[in-house]
Amino acid sequence: MTVPRTSVLGAVLDAARSGAVEVIDLTTPLQASTPILQLPEPFANTSRFRLEQLSRFDDRGPGWYWNDIHTGEHTGTHLDAPVHWITGRDGLDVSQAPMSTLVSAAAVIDMTAEAEKDPDFVLEVEHLRTWEAEHGPLPAGGWLLYRTGWDARGGDPTAFANADANGPHTPGISPECARWLAEQSPLTGLGVETVGIDAGAAMGFEPPFPCHHFLLGAGKWGLTSLRNVGLLPPTGALLIVCPLPIVSGSGSPTRVLALVER
Repeated sequence: MTVPRTSVLGAVLDAARSGAVEVIDLTTPLQASTPILQLPEPFANTSRFRLEQLSRFDDRGPGWYWNDIHTGEHTGTHLDAPVHWITGRDGLDVSQAPMSTLVSAAAVIDMTAEAEKDPDFVLEVEHLRTWEAEHGPLPAGGWLLYRTGWDARGGDPTAFANADANGPHTPGISPECARWLAEQSPLTGLGVETVGIDAGAAMGFEPPFPCHHFLLGAGKWGLTSLRNVGLLPPTGALLIVCPLPIVSGSGSPTRVLALVER
């Protein structure tokens, strides 16, 4: 079946082919070196991504190459479902993500300069109010993508974690701002460039890990380890989020694309 060129989808397809609409990949490639979250003892940690070769044009399979994959739900660019956190324990799992959440508008707030000066920088409600004064209200049912420049560290797990004896130092969101996003904003979710939706120091916040606590508890969603967010405009991008529909899953490695009109 061909898409009629007079249709909306036909117009989008033509625009993507011509370059009038650019498709931007916001996903971290999955490989053994992909940075993952490291929790302190005694907490359990997720697995690194690993391929286990089954055959590669050899006696195990002369005409084909394939692998088993070993990974965690929260490895690389991934989606956090509400059921991931205790405050959302009765909420949706990743297989139940609404299509209106997986395809929606994106707003981008860029705090790269602030995070460069202070790796423990946290976003406050006043920053969002300033953004709204310039760009208009946050999109109803859409995503806030929080740009910090942290994706530039993605090829170096040590720099990405930025940890010392006191723990990791990565930018995030204050407890007050996390609560505002969860309870007062019209958003469906939050996307970040760091390994998790909370700041590196968020275990010491009140409550601990406030983005997880408030957003997932409110039935909202998280995206982590995004790349190329700096290629997006503050408004106007369409986000396409493609997790694996893991039944009872708390999250999933996810391909994230953005459509941007040029």
